[in-house]
Amino acid sequence: MGIVNVTPDSFSDGGLFLDADAAVEHGRRLAAEGAAILDVGGESTRPGADPVSDDEERRRVVPVVERLAAEVAGARLSIDTTKATVARRAIEAGADCCLMHMLGEPRTMQDDPRYDEVVSDVKAFLEERLAFALAEGVAEERVWLDPGIGFGKTVEHNLELLRRLDEIVAIGRPVVVGASRKSFLGKLAGGRDERGRVPGTIAANVVALERGATVFRVHDVAQNADALAVAAATFSRDVGAGA
Repeated sequence: MGIVNVTPDSFSDGGLFLDADAAVEHGRRLAAEGAAILDVGGESTRPGADPVSDDEERRRVVPVVERLAAEVAGARLSIDTTKATVARRAIEAGADCCLMHMLGEPRTMQDDPRYDEVVSDVKAFLEERLAFALAEGVAEERVWLDPGIGFGKTVEHNLELLRRLDEIVAIGRPVVVGASRKSFLGKLAGGRDERGRVPGTIAANVVALERGATVFRVHDVAQNADALAVAAATFSRDVGAGA
């Protein structure tokens, strides 16, 4: 899943693709690098980010979703939003959604996040939201789950979720992992900035793959796709000698 941030203030690439033409071209490039899904977002969810109005978020993302749906053959589209009105309009334009855990909201989520037990709490939340979606008529096969790495979680919380990701996978729906360039990776690597966190992202995704995740939301598609292909080949029992 390649990230297309149509925002002025995302933590890693804010402002680079705010123009619709630039965002669409970026989406094309990510698809060419191996992204099967393009994830379009119009509101930054970095810690401390200011909220964006429904109208402004729709103005940013809907034209990009429409153009990517029409112009990038074979790529699925997803919408990264917390707003039902934006999700509805983006789905009409050709996008899908998944359910993600977040403690609080972006402006406050990193203010001393606490859990009784992080994996159990996140799993219970996702199970409840999945049950709610099904009760509201959403087909189960349309729902993916995301534990929300970095969304209201400390370094230790993120590591525990990755370590025990198989418990989230056991819910029975495809699991999405979005660790790409997150700050906890920089802290673990001695203070790397966003651009220096690609190796850490790859390591986190390989661990997540081994634990059963199937979708990986990343900024750097080519590098992660190559690493995951090699990792998947070593995990597979069906790979023949000399492959």
